[in-house]
Amino acid sequence: MRRVNVVYALILNEDTKKVLMVHNIGASWTLPGGAVEDGETLEQALIREVKEETGLVVQVGEVVSINEKFFEQKGEHVLFVTFFVNVIEGEIFIQYEDEISEIKWVDRKTANELMPYYPGGVEGLLKSAAPYIFQI
Repeated sequence: MRRVNVVYALILNEDTKKVLMVHNIGASWTLPGGAVEDGETLEQALIREVKEETGLVVQVGEVVSINEKFFEQKGEHVLFVTFFVNVIEGEIFIQYEDEISEIKWVDRKTANELMPYYPGGVEGLLKSAAPYIFQI
């Protein structure tokens, strides 16, 4: 099986307590993110993916979840790493309309329903944290 690393950004609006999610065409609602390209760190990939999918520039924080799954039909073993991130600047917009159909802020209950693979839901993610360190 081919190994694929995927990064996701948990972006929380502190005022409304809503989570930013994107709808991927032909797939489902997810947190902003995507596959890590060869030669990229997880941090570099996350910054690039969030910018491409939402138009936002972010600062990567702590790891809040690591999930993995075997996709037998694709022959892939995928490792999903979710980070808490802070928005530095930018306006939300869809850059690649052939990939993303909608971006919206959703309440935590809705986010939990759209992302059942996070035991404990968004609240659990906000309570967990591990440092991310790229060793030089």
